[in-house]
Amino acid sequence: MYNKDNVFAKILRGEIPNKTIYSDDYVLAFYDVNPRAKVHALVIPRGEYTDIFDFTQNAPAELQMAFWNGVRAVVEKLGLRDNFRTIANTGRGAGQSVMHFHIHIMSDERFTEDF
Repeated sequence: MYNKDNVFAKILRGEIPNKTIYSDDYVLAFYDVNPRAKVHALVIPRGEYTDIFDFTQNAPAELQMAFWNGVRAVVEKLGLRDNFRTIANTGRGAGQSVMHFHIHIMSDERFTEDF
């Protein structure tokens, strides 16, 4: 079940500030406050989806397409086309700390060792 008080929901409502990289009607992308690489961005859909399964099963096709276009826009805006990784942790056991679907975009010559 989606928790409307999670930190990403609060960011989407403007209750918590963020360093926005990209924003449109479907997506918000911002820098992670606890980066694990030189560049560490988060991309979240504007909607109440807990994880990748919830998002791909329940989000309208238009939002799903716009989300992935947003991921691409962030990669291009940050100049990372040939040097990045994407991560979607799913479930607490896999390290998902905020139960709002999101993608990590990370880049650096050397990533932190715990990935």
